[in-house]
Amino acid sequence: MGLLNDQARTDAEGLDYHRRAFAHLGQALMAEGISWHEPEITDAPHARTFSGGFPYGYLTQLRRILMLTNLGEPVTPARAVSRRQYDRDCEKIQDETSMLASHLLCHSDSAGYYVPVDFEDPLFLPDEARVDGAGMVGSSRRLLAELSGMASSIGISPDDEGAPSDTGESGLAEGLATDGPFETERFAWYQLYRACLASIAGGHAVVFH
Repeated sequence: MGLLNDQARTDAEGLDYHRRAFAHLGQALMAEGISWHEPEITDAPHARTFSGGFPYGYLTQLRRILMLTNLGEPVTPARAVSRRQYDRDCEKIQDETSMLASHLLCHSDSAGYYVPVDFEDPLFLPDEARVDGAGMVGSSRRLLAELSGMASSIGISPDDEGAPSDTGESGLAEGLATDGPFETERFAWYQLYRACLASIAGGHAVVFH
């Protein structure tokens, strides 16, 4: 979060690129009736910031948990199933993605944005909008809701507002750092969860890159 602030200090070339990218994104969203812009570097950075990441495979495993949860199927860790079963589950992920309703599923693995605006379905912007991630844009508010809805399936207990009911973020981080059957899924969940909180608190986009 606060990508422009970070790059203003460390990466002038990256700053120019992302300024242009955010401008394209804001214009494309406006055409869809959504008003949002990335806070500029003149804005005071919000206290809550986050930068993190994980391998693409972790994201697929987290998407698998969402698929199993949505379909009401037994939720098992990826590490506990055979390769054949995992491949079948990935086919089901594609089936769920084709519904074009999930903000976690309908997004590029490696590029694109979630913005802190509440819109029901993921956006699929036209090519001429020149928005990274094949034009798929999600809502960080809706992504947070999806994460909260699947949390109990992997042993995380959010409260009614979607925040973990552990001892706060540090307590949750310590719990996720330990080995367990859902270690990779929980790690990816926590990274995205914190990114959504920072996005909503500061008005910034979650940026995949």
